[in-house]
Amino acid sequence: MVSINQLTVDFGGFKLFEEISFLINNKDRIGLIGKNGAGKSTLLKIIAGYQEPTSGMVTMPKGVKVGYLPQHMKYNDTRSVVEEVELAFSELKGLEQQIADINVEIAERSDYESESYMALLDKLNEKNDRFNLLGGANHEALIETTLKGLGFERSDFTRNTGEFSGGWRMRIELAKILLEQPDIFLLDEPTNHLDIDSIQWLEDFLKTYSGAVVLISHDKAFLDNITKRSVEISLGRIYDYKASYSKFIELRQERREQQLNAFTNQKKKIEDTEKFIERFRYKATKSVQVQSRIKQLEKLDRIEVDEFDNSALNIKFPPAPRSGTVVVKGDGVSKAYGDLLVLDEVDITIERGEKIAFVGRNGEGKTTMARIIMSELVHQGKLDLGHNVKIGYFAQDQAERLDESHTVFETIDLVAVGDIRTKVRDLLGAFMFSGEEVDKKVSVLSGGERTRLAMVKLLLEPVNLLILDEPTNHLDMRSKDILKQALRDFDGTVILVSHDREFLDGLVDKVYEFRHRKIKEHLGGIYSFLEKKKMDSLNELNANIAAKKNESVKKEDSSAKLSYAERKELSKKVKKAEREVESCEKNIASLEQTIEDLNEKISLPENASDGSLFAQYKETENALEKEMELWESAQETLEELQQQKTDLD
Repeated sequence: MVSINQLTVDFGGFKLFEEISFLINNKDRIGLIGKNGAGKSTLLKIIAGYQEPTSGMVTMPKGVKVGYLPQHMKYNDTRSVVEEVELAFSELKGLEQQIADINVEIAERSDYESESYMALLDKLNEKNDRFNLLGGANHEALIETTLKGLGFERSDFTRNTGEFSGGWRMRIELAKILLEQPDIFLLDEPTNHLDIDSIQWLEDFLKTYSGAVVLISHDKAFLDNITKRSVEISLGRIYDYKASYSKFIELRQERREQQLNAFTNQKKKIEDTEKFIERFRYKATKSVQVQSRIKQLEKLDRIEVDEFDNSALNIKFPPAPRSGTVVVKGDGVSKAYGDLLVLDEVDITIERGEKIAFVGRNGEGKTTMARIIMSELVHQGKLDLGHNVKIGYFAQDQAERLDESHTVFETIDLVAVGDIRTKVRDLLGAFMFSGEEVDKKVSVLSGGERTRLAMVKLLLEPVNLLILDEPTNHLDMRSKDILKQALRDFDGTVILVSHDREFLDGLVDKVYEFRHRKIKEHLGGIYSFLEKKKMDSLNELNANIAAKKNESVKKEDSSAKLSYAERKELSKKVKKAEREVESCEKNIASLEQTIEDLNEKISLPENASDGSLFAQYKETENALEKEMELWESAQETLEELQQQKTDLD
């Protein structure tokens, strides 16, 4: 669908990448991989048409619709949320008007047999088909589903977009792009401003989307759950693997090991050949063999080993001074912003050495609680810190708080005290700021570089309570892994406000869920919490269904005595209902097996562009959904009939 041909981007003599080429096919799920500064965002801008390369080109068929979500945006909209999102349906609105105009013209004409009248009917059918394809009269339901999936409440729909923070406005833009249904999604860090619930909803949406997806993300779980192909940019070159991120890491390591082995073997062979040539160069009896060996060396295809960018953070937090057993103790903590109540009489206890995650939808009070612990906010209720608690705080906007007029070195030198001042350059070097980079102005640093610089400040003074609010948003994969290990090794207490499941996995041992102005404690890791939350939702759904069934049964007059004929008729109904349930269950099993088989076929690279397979998959999915509805209805009928029999026995 999209061809990237020999692209080169040159910044003042420095080549970001050089003559890279690859194809984006229909239904591709591509993860664009690489460390910060490798050129991922630049490549996405070029594909989207927002930046020109130094040389090379991007070609795509005429009419291909591209949906591009950049990492940073400027907003100037003044509409309500719904009005802004409805802009995604501009084509549909135009079609609606065209269809109305054609219907008016048809009603006014009487030349039913004329060619122009028949052509008008064809045009109407064509417009109606396109209208239905784009969502048609169902577009309002699509808007509601999408906005709710991305975390908006119905009460938010009529609010002005200017009332929302940058993260929420990014969600509005994402909703517009999803609803436009482009042929190809280009998404640059779409999860940066999403909570865990919204990320999982977006995953489900993108998994089943019929178009192509190219995304940049440092969320490993998100990449693994969506992508089937990884394109890595490293040191100006690209490496294309038909695999998800985790598999790509394995394949890349295997490839490099194979190259190193082949390179080592070839190097030994070359050395042996050169020694033979040198030894017998001047012996007439060996002249033929010497010339033969020389020609062999000239023709030899020299093996090259892929360059590998080994630069990475080197983080080790200073030993934590010992604190009291209880680090944070809160009783009846409440916080309101004007009329908006965020926390309502919550209790919280955090003990020494615990590593805790604060999770929940944006706006539920996670950052507010972190700032209350930091004594940055006035609140109601009581919150005390334990004995000798010293806090290190990384705010969500910490990177933006840096003074842009200072250099990297000045930023740290101005706050460093004591012996550490003699080691500022060593400290910066551990965070990948070396040589002339320490003299860079903060204003020219990338988001990842700013995050790293802000992280340096946490190492300037020993603390025993680290509060990190979204610390991974701008860090690449390797930097996140190294930060995660440093936090594992830290012997103090850690509070993490994060939506990054992979980062939290194996790091935290307790989860506090913020929801509806309250806090709920969950013991265990992040995935056990998500699994339990999923089960809780299912249990709640089942409880509601059971309650409705009980209510229905109670309405029956169970004390009424039925005649023999009526009892016999009831038994017949039960058997019929049992047969219907059994039939549905067989059909469901068959459809689920078909879906499983189709999944395997679709996942094969040679079937990636086979539209008929995907159409069959969607058709089978719809059939399964209908069969499930029939089964639920039949099961409900059967249970009601069985209950009637039980009441009579």
